[in-house]
Amino acid sequence: MGRSVPRGTVRSAIKKRLPNLRLDGTVDLLIYLSCVLFLQRLAAEARLKAVEDRSSVIRSSHIRAVAKVVLKKSKG
Repeated sequence: MGRSVPRGTVRSAIKKRLPNLRLDGTVDLLIYLSCVLFLQRLAAEARLKAVEDRSSVIRSSHIRAVAKVVLKKSKG
């Protein structure tokens, strides 16, 4: 498995975006995990779209085609 983003970077990005928000100690890990799971789902759906279009490479058009569907599924 590749290297992940340092926790301090994730925490500082959250604090910069929402400065008045109080966070528990492990919230940054949960946010990072949610982002990784979203990207995996997006890549899997884009791969299926590429196979459907008989393409061996995932292109930006494949990602754009499935982005709205994946976003709707991710809202929960």
